[in-house]
Amino acid sequence: MNRQAKCKTPRRPPPKKPPNSQRDPVGVYLRVRPLIAEDEECCIEVISSTTVQLHAPEGFKVNRNGEYKETQYSFKKVFGVSVSQMELFEHVARPLVVDLIHGKNGLLFTYGVTGSGKTFTMTGSPGQGGLLPRSLDMIFNSIGPFQAKRYVFKTDEKNGVEVQCEVDALLERQRRENNLTVLKTPRQKIDPEIGDMLKPEEGCKADGVDEDSSYSVFVSYIEIYNNYIYDLLEETQEDAIKPKWNGGGTPVRQNTEFIPPQSKILREDQNHNMYVAGCMEVEVKSAEEAFQVFWRGQKRRKVANTRLNRESSRSHSVFIIKLAQAPLDADGDNILQDKNQVSVSQLCLVDLAGSERTGRTGAEGTRIREAGNINQSLLNLRTCLEILRENQICGTNKMVPYRDSKVSHLFKNYFDGEGKVRMVVCVNPKADDYEETLLVMRFAEMTQEVEVARPVDRPICGFTPGRRHRNQAFKEEMSHRLEDRGGPIDKDGISVLNGVVLSLPPLPSSELTDPNDELTLPRLIEALQNRQRIRQMMIEEYNRAASRMKCMLQELDSNLLSKENLIHEQNGRLAEKDKVIQSNKNEIERLEKKSKMQEHKIDILQKTAKIYEDDKRSLQQELETRGQRLQRELSEKRRMEQRMHGMVSDTQHKWEKECDRRVHAMQLEMQNKLWVKDEKLKQLKAIVTESKTPGRPDPPPRQPQRPSREERPSREERPSREERPSREERASREERASREERPPTKRSASPSPLPTTTPVRPLHRRSRSAGGEKWVDHKPSSCLDLGTVLQPVIPNAIQVSTPSEKALSKCDRYVLTHQEVASDGEIQTKLIKGEVIKTRGGGQAVQFTDIETLKQELTTVPCRKRKSSEGAAASGDQTDGAWTDVETRCSVALEMKAGSNMGPGFEHHVITKRRKP
Repeated sequence: MNRQAKCKTPRRPPPKKPPNSQRDPVGVYLRVRPLIAEDEECCIEVISSTTVQLHAPEGFKVNRNGEYKETQYSFKKVFGVSVSQMELFEHVARPLVVDLIHGKNGLLFTYGVTGSGKTFTMTGSPGQGGLLPRSLDMIFNSIGPFQAKRYVFKTDEKNGVEVQCEVDALLERQRRENNLTVLKTPRQKIDPEIGDMLKPEEGCKADGVDEDSSYSVFVSYIEIYNNYIYDLLEETQEDAIKPKWNGGGTPVRQNTEFIPPQSKILREDQNHNMYVAGCMEVEVKSAEEAFQVFWRGQKRRKVANTRLNRESSRSHSVFIIKLAQAPLDADGDNILQDKNQVSVSQLCLVDLAGSERTGRTGAEGTRIREAGNINQSLLNLRTCLEILRENQICGTNKMVPYRDSKVSHLFKNYFDGEGKVRMVVCVNPKADDYEETLLVMRFAEMTQEVEVARPVDRPICGFTPGRRHRNQAFKEEMSHRLEDRGGPIDKDGISVLNGVVLSLPPLPSSELTDPNDELTLPRLIEALQNRQRIRQMMIEEYNRAASRMKCMLQELDSNLLSKENLIHEQNGRLAEKDKVIQSNKNEIERLEKKSKMQEHKIDILQKTAKIYEDDKRSLQQELETRGQRLQRELSEKRRMEQRMHGMVSDTQHKWEKECDRRVHAMQLEMQNKLWVKDEKLKQLKAIVTESKTPGRPDPPPRQPQRPSREERPSREERPSREERPSREERASREERASREERPPTKRSASPSPLPTTTPVRPLHRRSRSAGGEKWVDHKPSSCLDLGTVLQPVIPNAIQVSTPSEKALSKCDRYVLTHQEVASDGEIQTKLIKGEVIKTRGGGQAVQFTDIETLKQELTTVPCRKRKSSEGAAASGDQTDGAWTDVETRCSVALEMKAGSNMGPGFEHHVITKRRKP
């Protein structure tokens, strides 16, 4: 047994609309408001009838570091400051009114920042009526003679219109008048604020109005405030006796409390068109009455005073003009009682609230909330148009977020193809509104690229055209004939019969006064016989006329048949012509579509080229800026090099003086030391000689005397830097002195033990005069800069912090900078030098040959105490591991294979040279 599937409510199928591939872009017009002060700065320039150019104001240039561009925008039509309201209406609203009379919908809205003249463009002022009063005037001038009586057309509260007979309309009119007897007031005068909106000579009329239809106009006025819909025509009268009821069905506490109007909701009718449910629709019969209704709702609209506008609109207002029309019957007398034949078209005139910035308007509290809702609704409208444009250009099928805002949701049908859409962009050319105007221009430029499907024409009812005119002509002819015969001019059939009766001879008097009267009856019989004879003659004449009419009808039938055959033949030819015309139309549409596509591609390429030109210009400016910056940096570098060369020369001269001073001090110290050693040797020699000659008294001890200042060599007598002995010569002298001071020791008979370390292969020192040596200067990153005057300078060297195989393969000498703390607490630097030797394994080996020590000492008074090194030298207990800068040489070798990551700091094999006896 199969389980029955759960039933779901079937979706209502969308209405079947005839396919229409023709599309029209949204018509965008621009209107420039004149400046209040003539000396005020203007940022908009009208170049042509379709193009404007924006100039950035002076303050805007300063804020943008002088980088600004003059931008041009194109529209369908640009209206300058001198354009009148009449000229604006002729170009913008007149085509929409003509479409409304022909059964097509239309949407016209004004857009712009606050204070740009949107309300003036839509409403106008006395003597300068705006788009709305001129549209009403044109509608009633066109359909005035063809309007139906009041209440013949009746709204059904579901966005539709019903037709009722004249009797029901009369009863409905009487019922409403009886219900409104209490509220009925005497006719008021026209409000002076709206008086004389239009001049009589400015009235206009539409062409091609269907005279075989009856018309009726309904108007409604709503506003969208904080994303809620309110009816501005709704009556909210107070009753002091009856309690009031709010929207929730509960009475209020006070009888005198005012109940605000309830917000309305949007609904969808059977044709998927959006409408405001429960909105009051007023039937009007003249332009003055319609504008009075509009002005009554305009006074209830939300306005407020801001810093930028004295009467700033705080809501979006929508004035809806609904035109109902139905064809007349075949006789051209009454309206056809068929709801399917009723055509309803509407024109929406929208005054959008201006976008604003709360920082400029000074809004606070409620005004901030109102401004936020206004900006949000306008932003959602822009988002919907952008997605529509993307779907049309790119062929995507993204969902358009109409429901995010009441404004976009209400006009959803227009953007889906239910009528023409036109927008009037109002701008204020003053410099303070430049940034807001720039955003409005970009939105308007984008809106022009949105296309709306062209509305289709309503079907023809099928009756013979000209019915009303023929019916009126027949009635006029009958009235003329009756008038010629002396009968009353009546339009009814009874008057015709009375005229026929009166054309017969009159009857004689039939009053009998005497029973023997023999004259009255014979006269009456004779009169009746005459009437009978006349009747018979009229019947015969009627029969002859009927036979003639029959013959004429037969002849007309034969002629009609022949004409029908001719018409059929002509229809066949017309059908063939229609096919040819249709094929030509299809070809024209294809070519138009192709040309439109090519124009679109050309526009895209022009925009792309413009973007590339702008990028090229900006890159050239950037290149020039960077070139200038580079020139400045080069000149600054040259000045810095000159300054550094001067500083280096000054520092070098200062340190040369300091070195001379230190060398002089060191020479004095060494002379003192040599003098002390000489004194010691003399004393030792005296002791030795006295020990060989016994019995000789000891001479008194001789006090050592330092050489006086006069005995010291003067600065001129000192050897110059070139004549000073080198480090090797000083080392050899000190070695000879120590060898002379050392007493002779006894040599043992046993041979001295051989050293256990690996003997070092004697190397041939390369001649220094060759000048082709390359050094690897290995200086670890942990070395400190002591700031000494004497610094090791190695020419033709590669400085590395960690030696590598690549560096060693390019050089033949190696030096390692090593720092350690000496015994006196000072940091001394040792330069361990070696030679790079290639090995059989393809690597490099470093054999260390000697060490140079750099040490820095403080200038102190020389100590008289004998150093331990001197005592050790005197005693003869000289160790082989003592490290000095003269007596010791070392040889350290390191071998590294090819491709190895090991450096010279990983393995050190130290071989101490054997000390000479």
